[in-house]
Amino acid sequence: MAEATTPKPKTTRKAAAKPAAKVSGTAAAANSGSSTTGQPKNTELAKSKFNAALEEAKAGAAALRTEAGERAAAYRNQARSQSEDWVAEAKTYGVQAKDKAGELAVEGKGKVAEALLALGRAVFDTAPTVDEKLGAKYGDYARTASRSLQEASAKIDAKSVDEIGEDAREFVRKSPGLAIGIAAVGGFLLARLFRSSND
Repeated sequence: MAEATTPKPKTTRKAAAKPAAKVSGTAAAANSGSSTTGQPKNTELAKSKFNAALEEAKAGAAALRTEAGERAAAYRNQARSQSEDWVAEAKTYGVQAKDKAGELAVEGKGKVAEALLALGRAVFDTAPTVDEKLGAKYGDYARTASRSLQEASAKIDAKSVDEIGEDAREFVRKSPGLAIGIAAVGGFLLARLFRSSND
């Protein structure tokens, strides 16, 4: 009897141990299965997040490119309108400068005519003195020079600035040496005249 009782507990213990091992084995298999199925889910989630971030970056770059193009077009239009304003303003100043130069030329022409007339009168007034001191022949030269200066003054006064300019160009073409001499003397006389009028 004693022999029959000993083996029974051993078998029950073994039987109890075996199912526990089986249960733990299935739990381990279940755990390993859940970890293998969890990895593809995490990978798919990471891929979808990466793709979403990539699409967002592409959309942001496209928006920046569009905004940069719009700003560049606005700056181009602003620069074009500004340059057109500057050109119009420069043309206006050019017209004003031309008008002012014309006015100054007319005023200068009048002053030259007056100066020649005054010089002619002064030479004519000194002719009797030249007659007394140097002789009648030199007095006649003075009177002839006086008439020439007065005639030149009348011609300058009668002509426009453009006509005077054309006459001056023609005179320089015909006799350049004489033109340089006359210009030097005339410049000297005009400088003296304007200096005395400022004093």
